[in-house]
Amino acid sequence: MDPETEFTEIYRISSWYEFPWDTTQSLSFALYRTYAVPGIGRLLAGTGEFTRRAQKRYDDTTLILEAVVEHGFASEQGREAIRRMNQMHRRYDITNDDFLYVLATFVVVPKRWLDDYGWRPYSPHEVRATTNYYRELGRHMGLSGIPGTYEEFERLLDNYERAHFGYDQGGRDVSDATLGLMASWYPAPMRPSMRTSSICLLDDPLREAFGYAKPPAALQQAVRGGMRLRGRLVRLLPPRRRPRLARDNRQVRGYPGGYRISELGTFPDGAGPGRGCPFPAAGPGAVGPAARQEG
Repeated sequence: MDPETEFTEIYRISSWYEFPWDTTQSLSFALYRTYAVPGIGRLLAGTGEFTRRAQKRYDDTTLILEAVVEHGFASEQGREAIRRMNQMHRRYDITNDDFLYVLATFVVVPKRWLDDYGWRPYSPHEVRATTNYYRELGRHMGLSGIPGTYEEFERLLDNYERAHFGYDQGGRDVSDATLGLMASWYPAPMRPSMRTSSICLLDDPLREAFGYAKPPAALQQAVRGGMRLRGRLVRLLPPRRRPRLARDNRQVRGYPGGYRISELGTFPDGAGPGRGCPFPAAGPGAVGPAARQEG
């Protein structure tokens, strides 16, 4: 397959068959990084949605983004998902540079995650397809100056974070709410350890931007070592024969009876089924079960 023209299908195979759990975790981690930018974190905290409706914010983000992957940019469902995303973003004063940074996290963070914790890294073919997929998404969002290669996205992300990462109480509040949401997916006795494990996965600039204390070195090594061990175990499993979509994950809880794409997300007060912030809650994945053959 040609990553220049068939990038959506390549990305779909990577996301649903090769790395379904890793894709979900790394994209959540990608969005979580954006909260360390004070302007973004402050905006999200100001809506109050992360304390009242954090699960819905997570669900809506997952379902909107997945609709484009599942149905394609030219499909009715894909166009509706992008229209919903653009309608939400349009209500806020978000700069083109901020949008490009968020887009860069979607390109760069999953590759780095797989380099560190995946059962294998992305192939160059997959890197190019992923880059082209998000370039196309950026074009549908009306962005300008979209990087042309993975390396350009990587430079954009690193330079932006060096210039903009910093502590803000709003960003910290959003981070705390996100970690609380993640912990809620596990039995109560496990929740404190899952929160700590998540902080162990943060790199130093990200952790420092939120004002979290550095975990003990031995604990951090144990958590990261456990993630790498998971990758080695998954490598031994047979290839997945059925797709594993993000909406199949137990973390998506808000729509047991189904949903309409047009009703996902936030709306102005009184104008629709939801309201609030432009970016739903998501967070870094910690340690959890996954297997390539899960259906």
